[in-house]
Amino acid sequence: MPDDAHHLPDLLPEPVAATLPGLVPGPPGSAGRPERAPLVAVTGVTGYVGGRLVPELLAAGYRVRAVARHPDRLRGRGWFADVETAVADAAEPAQIRAALAGVDIAYYLIHSLDTGHAFEARDRHTALVFAQAAREAGVRRIVYLGGLHPHGEELSPHLASRTEVGEILLASGVPTTVLRAAVILGSGSASFEMMRYLTERLPAMTVPRWVENRIQPIAVRDVLRYLVGSAAMPADVSRGFDIGGPDVLTYREMMHRYAAIAGLHRRLIVGVGVLTPRLSSLWVSLVTPVPAGLARPLVESLVHEVICKEHDIARLVPDPAGGLIGFDRAVRLALRRVQDADVTTRWSSASVAGAPSDPLPSDPDWAGGSMYVDERRITVEASPEALWRVIEAVGGESGWYSWALAWQVRGLLDRVVGGPGLRRGRRVQGHLLVDDAVDFWRVEEVVPGRLLRLRAEMRLPGLAWLELSVEPGADDRHTVFAQRALFHPHGLAGQLYWRTVYPFHGVVFGGMQRGIARAAATVERVRTDL
Repeated sequence: MPDDAHHLPDLLPEPVAATLPGLVPGPPGSAGRPERAPLVAVTGVTGYVGGRLVPELLAAGYRVRAVARHPDRLRGRGWFADVETAVADAAEPAQIRAALAGVDIAYYLIHSLDTGHAFEARDRHTALVFAQAAREAGVRRIVYLGGLHPHGEELSPHLASRTEVGEILLASGVPTTVLRAAVILGSGSASFEMMRYLTERLPAMTVPRWVENRIQPIAVRDVLRYLVGSAAMPADVSRGFDIGGPDVLTYREMMHRYAAIAGLHRRLIVGVGVLTPRLSSLWVSLVTPVPAGLARPLVESLVHEVICKEHDIARLVPDPAGGLIGFDRAVRLALRRVQDADVTTRWSSASVAGAPSDPLPSDPDWAGGSMYVDERRITVEASPEALWRVIEAVGGESGWYSWALAWQVRGLLDRVVGGPGLRRGRRVQGHLLVDDAVDFWRVEEVVPGRLLRLRAEMRLPGLAWLELSVEPGADDRHTVFAQRALFHPHGLAGQLYWRTVYPFHGVVFGGMQRGIARAAATVERVRTDL
């Protein structure tokens, strides 16, 4: 990162509420603020934008109800104790009606990330259910974040679906704000990660001709500002708004400017006409951590020129005194967050784990049928604190402490069949929250100092978990490290899979346990020497 990135006076800006005078309620009992603050429901709260919106709404003085299928997975978030939670699947009418009871403003931050043939129908059904539930619950306003799109062109399936969802919500009978954004720039956003890794890893590249299309990117901070400000719009406002930053750039220009800000040599970028969106998404998935299934809708949206046709929202949510955040500053902010390990949410925040009905390995009497278990225990010459420090840092840059080639091959095979592979990495190193992605695992349970349970999200013929736990040893200088690999097979393919990979467990999982034990002993020696 260049030196000037360290001298920006406003690298860590104040909450967006501070830039919205008169548009949001103040503290209870203040002038113009009722004693009972408006109640806001946020769906998609485990996702990239939803997880960042909640603390901004709290800072603005709203009461917040976080709506999720598994709200217990939010308990590691710093704001969890300050919100209500509601268990609901937005596609289930009874559940979402109950979740919206008594709500004043409802945020709809849900859209499909897969490329299956039925995703449009799912998006349509969920939006219709939510719209009806909001109307019946007496919700005063719906706020939706959709995609910026050109008019009069045939849209990609995902962009068309997001446009349709906005139209459904606008037709709900509830005053609705639809915000339409193009590329969102922020630490951990899929768009930013795609651009970042393409630029950093490829000093020279051949790219599709869409890199010459003009784009109006927007900083995630400004997106959050518009989302918070939309909650206080007058009741007679029900429409869509284009939102974008102050710069209009081609994707080629964005990569060149990123390289300059990151202190990289100028990139050689050659456009070719033979790369279709499908081939482009496969290419992106090979170079970046973004899997092909997510890369494809991102790439398809770049096939269009996406520029704001109006800036009407400024009449209702005025621009901040210093103006909207430009591309260069947005990149510097994002890079600083990455450097400081302060990425609060990431594109991988949205879980793609099994359905809510899937059993957990902690369920009494294992409700899911047969379960294969590989359990190993070892005594480590280290304190529990030292061992836990190593366990909580697994994955990402730290790796898996065993046969690296085997993990890399498994990750590559997973990406070939459409899984996340190992390139997804971690949100930050050294600290984990429930629902964090760790390479091709998802954190299902974390009890600090005691237990880390990871649920597999690689493509498998079954369900799999990896548990790493810390138990007291004979004395303060010894700790028991327990490790369990669990697999619940689906059909004959699952049975064959377990029997095929089991002979390698001694090398992979046994080596992992020994590697973690050695690392913990090293951490303990360093700690003792200090």
